[in-house]
Amino acid sequence: MNKDSKIIVFQDKRIRRIWHINEWYFSVVDAVEALTDSPTPRQYWGKVKTREFTNLQLSPIWVRLKLVAEDGKLRLTDCANTKGIFRIIQSIPSKKAEPFKRWLAQVGYDRVQEIENPELAQERMKEIYEKKGYSKSWIDKRLRGIAVRQDLTDEWKKRGILTQENYAILTAEISKASFGMTPSEYRKYKGITKENLRDHMTDLELIFSMLGEASTSEIERTRDPRTFNGHKKASKEGGTIAKNARKALEKKTKQKVITKENYLIEQEKKKRIKG
Repeated sequence: MNKDSKIIVFQDKRIRRIWHINEWYFSVVDAVEALTDSPTPRQYWGKVKTREFTNLQLSPIWVRLKLVAEDGKLRLTDCANTKGIFRIIQSIPSKKAEPFKRWLAQVGYDRVQEIENPELAQERMKEIYEKKGYSKSWIDKRLRGIAVRQDLTDEWKKRGILTQENYAILTAEISKASFGMTPSEYRKYKGITKENLRDHMTDLELIFSMLGEASTSEIERTRDPRTFNGHKKASKEGGTIAKNARKALEKKTKQKVITKENYLIEQEKKKRIKG
């Protein structure tokens, strides 16, 4: 996801959100699931929508925005801003309503703070990774990788590449050249499904991911491609630079950089050792 589209968590429930028209918009279905624990939150929201809005001939307080679905694709989803979610909460009997309201208000406030002081966003991210058990050196690389990624997407945006679909295609070119696998293939190789691939990379995998993307950014700046095929070529060449460096290291160390290890496996190992 890009910097303005994230997943947050309320009491172990994932809530998708997207920054739209200068404020957060939240997935209504995700909010309904968090409030009700319904096994069919879409149907639950459909009944609320009909009862509270359609039947009363009230204007919708939600908009349809593209969010990443469980299958990894962008799909139109009912989304509402903080005010809209508050109104929807009133229509749902739930003991979680008040804590959800407080949590929602804090989420919005945090984003305003981050806009005024971007370093706060990094500090919060560090705290999240530290609580999950990642090492400081890994966290530093992960955050640096995010900055490198942002630099690359900025270069693409300058040249008219604006959609997540096109970002995914170009990212796949870099990954295929760097590691011999697209991100989806890499995820399957590591045995993960919905989780962020880079959160499951080792230090070296993160480093070579950064090298591929940083090299692509530099090629974009110097060559200034104006066709999508030109961007694909730049991405492949950037990834090839990372591949060559990776191969050179593997030759010297006699060890593979690409590994099936992931954060989930490492956490299981730690649990077994403690147990």
